[in-house]
Amino acid sequence: MIDFVEELEWRGMIHTVMPGTKEQLQKELTSAYVGIDPTADSLHIGHLVGVMMLKHFQRAGHRPIALVGGATGMIGDPSGKSQERNLLNEETLRQNQEALKKQLSRFLDFTTNAPNKAELVNNYDWMKEFSFLEFIRDIGKHITVNYMMAKDSVKKRISGETSEGMSFTEFTYQLVQGYDFLYLYEKYNCKLQMGGSDQWGNITTGTELIRRKLGGEAFAMTCPLITKADGGKFGKTESGNVWLDKRYTSPYKFYQFWLNVSDTDAEKYIKIFTFLSREEIEALIAEQTEAPHLRPLQKTLAKEVTCMVHSAVDYESAVEASNILFGNATSDALRKLDEETLLSVFEGVPQFEIDKTQFESGIKAIDLLTEHAAVFPSKGEMRKMLQANGFSLNKEKFADFEAIIGNEELINGKYLLAQKGKKNYYLLIIK
Repeated sequence: MIDFVEELEWRGMIHTVMPGTKEQLQKELTSAYVGIDPTADSLHIGHLVGVMMLKHFQRAGHRPIALVGGATGMIGDPSGKSQERNLLNEETLRQNQEALKKQLSRFLDFTTNAPNKAELVNNYDWMKEFSFLEFIRDIGKHITVNYMMAKDSVKKRISGETSEGMSFTEFTYQLVQGYDFLYLYEKYNCKLQMGGSDQWGNITTGTELIRRKLGGEAFAMTCPLITKADGGKFGKTESGNVWLDKRYTSPYKFYQFWLNVSDTDAEKYIKIFTFLSREEIEALIAEQTEAPHLRPLQKTLAKEVTCMVHSAVDYESAVEASNILFGNATSDALRKLDEETLLSVFEGVPQFEIDKTQFESGIKAIDLLTEHAAVFPSKGEMRKMLQANGFSLNKEKFADFEAIIGNEELINGKYLLAQKGKKNYYLLIIK
């Protein structure tokens, strides 16, 4: 049996743990939950730490509960935020919930007959019939305003110089989250809530509510908020969040994100975002120290996370795509790329759109690459580069500027990839 707390400790995944938590987990099979914000129909890698905690929890023989915050998502969590969020309607929240369960199924076992089968719940299901009067009578009377005001998330918002204060809706958020814990404690015998360190105040409101209303004992554990070595926000790129859904972040871009993290971050992330053993990770760290230019940590991290979130096939495609851009890939490898990956790899390179009628009877390479697409500024420049053997078309050396290019040369029936030297790419899109 894996010792859950010890496992997370060496991986650097524990920020605060309430006294008695470890003893509770050693005593009996325990249920624990993590709340997930359903304001999008995909998780992003910022959610992955909480999901990994649940996965480790199930691997340790305990029962994980993923709580989709349909009700709390309608309010907006004030923790770490400077302003209120947009609110979503029920239909959107339900659609998001189904999409999130599909993603979570890659990590958690919802179908096993074992007693530690994972559960997915939505707090909207028990909050929607709860009247305001019932809530303030049955729940509100157990937690004092003094207690709620002492929470950091509340104090920061109320005393912040630039803040517009805090609405009553957001002020009550910790009570609603506290009631979630109480409900799961009663209905699912859930005795532990886990989350990011910014959630400590909300989580302990739940343990306090269980103590005051039921005389029960519940526990709390948080993980550190993940940051980058340069102080930047983890999981954010120039184009926004790194999503787990390939509609929003392609497997190639997803793979590239992990491959390009710094050495310091790679050493930290490989413990948090993979299930490699301590021995395997220590061996990789030693390899990295010996030959940092080979980047074994980043390569292993990128492989493990891409295979876990997407698939081994997606990982192989991402590696092939990387080789096309940065290595000595062949024309065959280029033609094997699906259209989505191709466009993802060459996003940002100069692109030219050309009328497909030009290709029906064929077009001279020298006309195509100077007049229809400004790959070369002049025919003279093109001749010089081709004579110097410095030009490739579709990853094959190309030296005949009088050659006729037709439909058979097109990748996926609509693309040509021109390459000047080693690094200058141009994508011709035939429409």
